[in-house]
Formats: sequence, structure tokens, C-alpha cells
Amino acid sequence: MDTTTITEIVAYTLPSLITGAVAYFLFDSHFKDQQNTRRWLLQKDKQSATLPLRLQAYERMTLFMERINPSQMMVRINPISENKKDYQNYVIAQIEQEFEHNIAQQIYISNECWSVILTAKNATIQLIRTAANTEKTTNADSLREFVISELIDKPSPSSAALAFIKNEVGELF
Repeated sequence: MDTTTITEIVAYTLPSLITGAVAYFLFDSHFKDQQNTRRWLLQKDKQSATLPLRLQAYERMTLFMERINPSQMMVRINPISENKKDYQNYVIAQIEQEFEHNIAQQIYISNECWSVILTAKNATIQLIRTAANTEKTTNADSLREFVISELIDKPSPSSAALAFIKNEVGELF
């Protein structure tokens, strides 16, 4: 082979290689774009299917936070006896029962929100235990009064969780 033949082969091959490379990159970017569009559409469909379930979970946890708000709970739950320890145990059992009823909702809400809800529940239980152990409370009625008076000047543990839930629901839209 002489140099003219080699030059002709290179002259014909080089443009076809360049055209092939350009076509490859164009098709590759087109297919990636199509794949991203399909993935986005699937995610959008999935989100529209799970959004009602997530909103329902947030609604139920909001209701749970409202139901364990100590000032409302002390008015709603009447003492079963005059003994403050019996009343303390009864109220804590009511909180735990409400919590167990809503425990499956953690699937639909964020881990951070679930952690805030658990903290609010535990803080409420601790508030009731602390109130029952003070010397000011002598019976179930004084326990109720003490818990309600403690929350007049400061927010309840569930109010912080409610604010967090509202903020997280606002971010969904």
C-alpha cells in the first residue's frame, strides 16, 4: 500500500468515525433524558398515590398530639378513684393505648417527625409522673389541678410536636 491509498482510507474513515461518535452521544443523551422523564413520571404517580396516606397519617398523629395534651387530657379523663397513683397509671395507660392505636402511622411520616412525636409522648408521661410525685398533689383531683396549672405559663410537650407536624405537612405541597 502506498501513502495515497492510506490517505484515502483515512479520509473516508475519519468522517464516518466522527459522525458515528456524534450520533452515539446524541442518542445516549436522548435515551438518558427519556429515562429521567420516565423515572420522574413514575415518581409523580407514586407520590400522588401515597400522598393521601401520608396526609391521613399526619392527621392521625395531630389528633394523637391533641388527645395527649395534658391540659385537655386531665379534663377529659375522669379519675377512677381518689388515689393519685391509680389516676396517674390510668392516664398513662390511656396515652399508651392511644399511641399503640397509631403506631403504624410511622410508616408514612418521616423519622424525624416520628422522633418528635415519641419525645412529646414521653415528655407528657414524665410530666404526669413528676406531678404525681410532688408533695402538692395529695389525691387525683389535686393531680389534675397541678398538671393544668403547670401548663398555664409554658407550652405543653405536644404543642412543639404539633408545630413540627404542621411544618412538615406544609413542605409536602
